Amino acid sequence: MAKFETIGTASIPGKGSELRLLQRNDEFSIRIAGTPGELMNTRLHGSEDALAELACRRVADRPQARVMVGGLGMGFTLAAALKALGADAEVVVAELVPGVVEWNRGPLGTAAGNPLADPRTRVSVGDVGELLRREPGGFDAIMLDVDNGPEGLTRRENDWLYSPEGLATAQQALRPDGVLAVWSAGQDPAFTERLRRVGLLVETVTVRAQRPGKGARHCIWLAY
Repeated sequence: MAKFETIGTASIPGKGSELRLLQRNDEFSIRIAGTPGELMNTRLHGSEDALAELACRRVADRPQARVMVGGLGMGFTLAAALKALGADAEVVVAELVPGVVEWNRGPLGTAAGNPLADPRTRVSVGDVGELLRREPGGFDAIMLDVDNGPEGLTRRENDWLYSPEGLATAQQALRPDGVLAVWSAGQDPAFTERLRRVGLLVETVTVRAQRPGKGARHCIWLAY
């Protein structure tokens, strides 16, 4: 079997470490340099798809729906959101690491169907939290797939997003009857309670990393 080869590296702002993009035939993997395992793989994106599908189905019928994807990753959540929404929608994708955006515009883009090339896509390079603070009442749906979920892995600053203050900021960035959807590698009852404490109704959905019905069980919170 062919081995993975590193085809790109990207610094994580404020972290002092880097991400690595690896390729094996038509399969891609993103990993943190110096740590075991991988963050993402193009073979395992069922739960990333589900994040967008679950959130966007609640707002797809709205005229000029405007949604946000927090964390570009390999582009699968963005692609699923574009598929679920109409021609007049706008999808703003926030990505902290500029190199990840470039990978999605380059060799990685074909895996998800080049969603950055869709005219409905707007890219915001920078911190997701800053975008939320700048846009009160700006989005019909907010989809967060940042780090490993409420338990941060790559960047301690990501913890703010999942704090009461961060969740309140996300709530304020929603339009009336909007939905906040949050991806996580696993269940977190404390986070469920945190969502409720900021005044949100919460639904927890278990989805699989691989479809149909295969792979690890991941968690998606829908809060509104």
